[in-house]
Amino acid sequence: MKVVDYFKQKRDGLSLHAFELKDLLSPSLREHWLDFVNRANKTQLGALVTHKQSASNDDVVEQPSKTKIEKTVVENIAPEAVAKTPAIEMKPEAEALYKELTATLGEVIHTGEWMTVDQGRINQFADVTEDHQWIHTNPERAAEESPFKTTIAHGFLTLSLLSVLTDSVDPENQKFPTAKMTVNMGFNKIRFPYPVKSENRIRATTKIQSVTPIKRGLEIVQELTVQIEGIRRPGCVAESVIQLHF
Repeated sequence: MKVVDYFKQKRDGLSLHAFELKDLLSPSLREHWLDFVNRANKTQLGALVTHKQSASNDDVVEQPSKTKIEKTVVENIAPEAVAKTPAIEMKPEAEALYKELTATLGEVIHTGEWMTVDQGRINQFADVTEDHQWIHTNPERAAEESPFKTTIAHGFLTLSLLSVLTDSVDPENQKFPTAKMTVNMGFNKIRFPYPVKSENRIRATTKIQSVTPIKRGLEIVQELTVQIEGIRRPGCVAESVIQLHF
């Protein structure tokens, strides 16, 4: 198929199916859509197809780049047809924290205290989760058969300690004290680059990746890194999503 025929087919297809999209729009948007279609039909692309259609079939038409097409369409959209996202009004406490955090994007804003992960804690976690794999709970066998020569903490144990390691659960030492409530929305990704061995000391650092105003608060994406004392590689790196309500 020649380039000119391709663009003609696409133009005709939009014309045939435009009414289907129009019927799904609200009355206010429908008027903007009809204005957009009328303007698009008068663009340089429509004129190019009409002009080249009458040319010889042996002519070769240079295919416009996607950037040129998008620019042509955008330039012919009525300004009032562009949807505007309403600004979210923030409480003074939220606005102050928003400015504070956005000024520190990518920087370590918090480093927690060291905590020892002993065998007793590992055993308690194994009891709660019913995960009694010998690599976690059998020091004698681990000393003989494990490449680490000792037991290691469950990866999910390390993950579960993030709340206390980042001072997110201590009412006397909160990371975001101006917020009334912190809601854990989950994780975008989690990795355990190196095992936390029994009796290791660990701590966590926090970096803010993004801050987005939401209704009645802020949504924060933060990178949490669990450091192991004396080990270069981290025990856990997690991209956490939380919401602060004010």
